[in-house]
Amino acid sequence: MFFTDERQHFFRPLTSKYREQIVECLRLLHERLYSARADYGESPRREQVLDIFCEALERAPLLDGDDQDSGRFKNNREQANWILNSLIEHGWLERQVDQASFQSSYPFSRLGRLFTLPLVEADGRSVRTRHRNTRNTLNALSAFAEHGEVYDLLDAHEYSERIIADFSDIIAELEERKRELVREVEARQLVQQASDQFFEFMERRFQPDLAIRLSADSVERHRERILELLERIRRKPRDWKAHAERELRRLAPDLLSDERSSVLWQLLDAIDSRLRNASDIMLPALRKTLQSFTQRADLIIRQLSYLHSQQHSDIVGLCRELSNLPEAEQSARLQAAGELMAGVGLGLLDPGQLRLRERRERPPVQSLMSDPGAPDDDTLHELATQQRLDKAFNINASGLRDYLRNALAGRQRIDSRDLPITSASDLLALSHLIELAGAEHAARGLQVRIEPSGQTITDETYFSRRDGFIIELEHDDHA
Repeated sequence: MFFTDERQHFFRPLTSKYREQIVECLRLLHERLYSARADYGESPRREQVLDIFCEALERAPLLDGDDQDSGRFKNNREQANWILNSLIEHGWLERQVDQASFQSSYPFSRLGRLFTLPLVEADGRSVRTRHRNTRNTLNALSAFAEHGEVYDLLDAHEYSERIIADFSDIIAELEERKRELVREVEARQLVQQASDQFFEFMERRFQPDLAIRLSADSVERHRERILELLERIRRKPRDWKAHAERELRRLAPDLLSDERSSVLWQLLDAIDSRLRNASDIMLPALRKTLQSFTQRADLIIRQLSYLHSQQHSDIVGLCRELSNLPEAEQSARLQAAGELMAGVGLGLLDPGQLRLRERRERPPVQSLMSDPGAPDDDTLHELATQQRLDKAFNINASGLRDYLRNALAGRQRIDSRDLPITSASDLLALSHLIELAGAEHAARGLQVRIEPSGQTITDETYFSRRDGFIIELEHDDHA
């Protein structure tokens, strides 16, 4: 459980009227402990933490209503001491005592640091390369395929999860920016400020990140290479995969949901699924959001142009001013304006500036297409032969499932040496039968368990040597 012991009211400090000051204290303390400005040689003492909190209180603004209770604390030092005790009481900070020097230090608790990190990232001061996770996934998978270190596979699994999260973050950020822009443009006096913020965000933040995400780190660019690496790992020798499976079960036991399931296959399938979702779902969603965002930019440019053109010609204000004047003065002003507009301006062209240009004739374009005629008999024979070869050596998922159902003939188990071969399609199905244990076929309603029998089959016509397997049917929707 999360809300236990000292975490019974973990979020109470962030619900008080001083929540903005407390958040700023947490941000500044996190910066002093874990950023480039951190002094890793010593733990923060009470006086150091209070100094940091006093500095944060000078920065933090007062929320509406906070000034009504401003007399509760005499100074920032007293308020910093109250904030420190509150954070310790509710589990954000810990009080650790050095048994040798009997001095106390006040670091973050594990959960306090985890929940402070989003507050630091929301402030926008930290730099995060959110567009390299596709390449990181590719590099980690390549290292795992070469050296067999399971840590590389776990890294690839984590990087692939960040690909989806990063797409969601940037789409949410774009939507938030667009909503802020709409709210600010509603007031005419904030149009210029809103447009400046919009274009600054586009040039300094969005355009560089998007350019890399759609080019160097595009999921479409690296998708094929990652899928090739996944297939290459799946085709590794059985001893290599068994060693990787044992290491994964030892290092990451929480990933094992079932003793009969494979952690290695689970991680590979998860990376494959996340990559396909990023390419087929998240990338089109990002492009759609980008299109909506650029349409908003177009509206801003049109609105700014209109406001600029109407800056010195306030027709509505002029008519309102004239309506308040006496009728005689209105007539006098309109008469004066009419005389000013009644003049005729005549301008003549300079003959020296006129030049006649010869009209160039466009070269004709030959758009006729030549008819190659009907193909000869040799070409037709070659095409027919190629088509028959393609059909003869084609095997699909439904064909594999039908072959296994016919071979079982109502039974639950069968040895791979007993599988019949009566045609070329049966031979192809037999060579791909181990694929029936994958998640794709389980989703289609056919669940089988394939275990090695420990025997090597050598006395066959079509195979010089192959491993034996026991195939057991667990569930079939079409049975």
